[in-house]
Amino acid sequence: MPTLFEWKGWRFVFYSLDSAEPPHVHIRKDRKEAKVWLENTAVARNKRCTDKELNELLDVVKSHRQEFLERWNEHFGN
Repeated sequence: MPTLFEWKGWRFVFYSLDSAEPPHVHIRKDRKEAKVWLENTAVARNKRCTDKELNELLDVVKSHRQEFLERWNEHFGN
């Protein structure tokens, strides 16, 4: 589970078994987690994140989207 980025206690990670899915990032902090598609920066799944947290996390993903896509391609060999 490579960590791509950390921000305010949130960890942005890939799960190595997710290679069959479109590019996405998992974002975790404590017992909260979100999954965000990188192509359109849409929320795929939300566990316990507030709307405010999701909006902030989406802003972070949008600002690092290209870097995350490059890291996805490097990690999964696409």
